[in-house]
Amino acid sequence: MIRFAAITPHPPIIIPTIGRSNLNLSRKTVNAMKAAGEKFRSVKANTIVLISPHGPVQYDKFIINYSPTLRGDLSSFGDHRRFIFENDRELIDEIMESSRMARLPIGLARELELDHGALVPLYYLMNEKDLGYNPRLIHMSYSMLPLDYHFRFGEILGSVLQGSPKLISFIASGDLSHRVSLDAPAGYSPQGRVFDRMLIDLIQQKNTKGVLNIDPYLIEESGECGLRSIIMLLGALKNTRWEVKNLSYEAPFGVGYMVASLNIK
Repeated sequence: MIRFAAITPHPPIIIPTIGRSNLNLSRKTVNAMKAAGEKFRSVKANTIVLISPHGPVQYDKFIINYSPTLRGDLSSFGDHRRFIFENDRELIDEIMESSRMARLPIGLARELELDHGALVPLYYLMNEKDLGYNPRLIHMSYSMLPLDYHFRFGEILGSVLQGSPKLISFIASGDLSHRVSLDAPAGYSPQGRVFDRMLIDLIQQKNTKGVLNIDPYLIEESGECGLRSIIMLLGALKNTRWEVKNLSYEAPFGVGYMVASLNIK
């Protein structure tokens, strides 16, 4: 069953060895990620299910990493901490079967290296001093199919995960608008901050229908990369009682970073 869930950003710059002096500019995000990590570790989940926008995304299907061992590091950004997880193929097989029965397009990949969309959240979730805690990991990516497909796939995930005797932590990785300010890496759009504020309000209100009906023009103008991950999480929690426990937001580098820890009842 799902015992912990969170929405996290994934900028490598919030890693101390990478961000260095810039870390103070994203202090709110760093503190929120640390708090999410403490809550995550208190649950001691058997398996982490993590959706990353930077995995092997395909336009017309959802992809799950089926490598027996999942590993990676952020050495290309300047941090050399190595992450190694055993995959949870047993749960993946159940997800695959349920998805195919629901006629949702899904495929498997064997990518040995975890991407930064997964590694940045894992950096804060996993305490390298806690050597006795070794959860399994399911690493997947979304598709470019319509948003309602992502919600339906999330429902499938929720059905499988809630029916499992294992304790599950579900992490939706994704940044919000990449166009919040004039110095934003993707260029500025006034719609960037509008999108971020709207999505934050809808999450705080637990308004799933509102999230699914955000204006496509606003989504496109925002240059976001986290909406589909979030919608999959909302689908997984459809039949679960939950509330937003803590939520932080800032956009120090022109990209919106939201951290939301969800209290599963």
